[in-house]
Amino acid sequence: MNLDHVFKKPNQHRRILNARKPEVPEGMLCRCNKCGKAIFAEEVRNGDYICPKCQGYFRLNAQERIRRIADEGTFEEWDADLIGGNPLNYPGYEEKIAASRVKSGQKEAVVTGSCKICGKQTVLGVMDGRFMMASMGQAVGEKITRAIERATKERLPVILFCCSGGARMQEGIFSLMQMAKTSAAIRRHQDAGLLYLSVLTDPTTGGVTASFAMEGDLILAEPKALIGFAGPRVIEQTIGQKLPKGFQSSEFLLEHGFVDQIVERKDLKQRLGYLLQLHCREEEDAKTQLKERCLKNVKIDSCEMRSETENPIQKNNPEQTTESQRQVGKERFRTSKTATLKNAWDRVLSARKKNRPTGKDYLEHLFPDFQELHGDRLFADDQALIGGIATFGGIPVTVLVQEKGTSTKESISHNFGMCSPEGYRKALRLMKQAEKFHRPVICLVDTPGAFCGIEAEERGQGEAIAGNLLELAGLKTPVLSVLIGEGGSGGALALAVANEVWMLENAIYSVLSPEGFASILWKDGKKAPKAAQCMKLTAKDLKGYGIVERIFEEPEIYTRETMTAVTVPLAEKIGEFLKNYGKMSGEELAEQRYERFRKM
Repeated sequence: MNLDHVFKKPNQHRRILNARKPEVPEGMLCRCNKCGKAIFAEEVRNGDYICPKCQGYFRLNAQERIRRIADEGTFEEWDADLIGGNPLNYPGYEEKIAASRVKSGQKEAVVTGSCKICGKQTVLGVMDGRFMMASMGQAVGEKITRAIERATKERLPVILFCCSGGARMQEGIFSLMQMAKTSAAIRRHQDAGLLYLSVLTDPTTGGVTASFAMEGDLILAEPKALIGFAGPRVIEQTIGQKLPKGFQSSEFLLEHGFVDQIVERKDLKQRLGYLLQLHCREEEDAKTQLKERCLKNVKIDSCEMRSETENPIQKNNPEQTTESQRQVGKERFRTSKTATLKNAWDRVLSARKKNRPTGKDYLEHLFPDFQELHGDRLFADDQALIGGIATFGGIPVTVLVQEKGTSTKESISHNFGMCSPEGYRKALRLMKQAEKFHRPVICLVDTPGAFCGIEAEERGQGEAIAGNLLELAGLKTPVLSVLIGEGGSGGALALAVANEVWMLENAIYSVLSPEGFASILWKDGKKAPKAAQCMKLTAKDLKGYGIVERIFEEPEIYTRETMTAVTVPLAEKIGEFLKNYGKMSGEELAEQRYERFRKM
């Protein structure tokens, strides 16, 4: 019945009736972000933070997670005051960090410490999605690395609750290096015969998935969690593929063999306690074996992070970096006379030029007797990664090359240098083979990034990259990586956990493409030139930061016809590298590689 004629204004009766409805006290109701229905907050809190309507899981903050997992009164927090800086001097970053601290009540995106779980002493790390989506910057990587190192020294298991949107864009290449650093620490922990267990929660994506999240001896997941290397939005925007329902869920990963178990939240503590009991040695056995372990000098305090009480000078700013910090390599290489004439975006364009030499060209110049080996022995042969054996100065070597192709047909067959999981697994197979036969490994890196697509996710892109980072960290043979063009994100890092990393003058190395950086932070991919300048992705920038050891000049016009100007000095320095690192034992090589990334 229409009552508008009774009132002076249309719908006035509805406003009056609505005004008479009893109000719900603030905080009593909340809305499920899965099904959208209104539910009682108290019912959610008492029900393991699970929606009673759709059984969707609410995300837990770090304190609530610790309260539910650790035995009461046993959690001792470590490195509570450790925070990062602003290594790229990104505008507004300090303000964003400050706002996140107020919002979350946390100083950083991860909480680490020790506790007991069902009576078993363990090291626990919990990521908190309220702090910048638990993105991984220097402080997150450092806190996790310190916790793992201390666990190794004290012979304790490690449990990490992973929840992250991936790398922290504002910290650029320094965020990317945390993937290698945390993986190296996990490798040492596992080599010591200790248990590392990761628990994947909603969401776990990006560089965290491609590193410590997928490196557990055991990997558990909560139901219906979003887990993947490239997020659904990234895949859809990048290659236009519409993702099927249930894609990148915990259940999806279980079906495809990438997690061990899916455990409901109410059962998680007891399950963790049981697994700890199965894997933890008795104290006396641990003391006996401690002397036999190779990890004798874990340097927990070797980083260059700061606490809130220290002077907040950005130690990684190239203008403020000391000369001794810049002397990372055995000598410094000058850049060409044209270096000061090119801005960062010019170098991005130079690294992407169609007529720039590709990996196969270097094979012809440096390794004329190269013999290609195919396949990952699991699924396929990825042509984006060319691998095989050769000799260099009479020394047998294993060579791995990311190949973009030259013509359109070649580029398509090589997938523009973007490796699928099979490419990284082929590389790992050949690196392990090199270790067995005491062959040095030489990697030529040139990729926009790892391929992101449905097929790559189905076959475990994140796990494949993580596996490379983990194995390379402890590989007992010399590893040299040379960035000859683009060095995009984890796709490049999977071949760059090396004893030394070199770059050509106009090569680039970054946490993601400038277009992606601009799209994420400024919602405008057209600002890529500005992003390139902000990201500090050039060889000169990275040499100043200590990310790379050597820079090689390029001729003003760098093509296949002029590349001897690069390959001749490159060959000379490769010879020196093989001579110097060939004198080191496998343990010394792994230790040097560990310390190299530990400083980052």
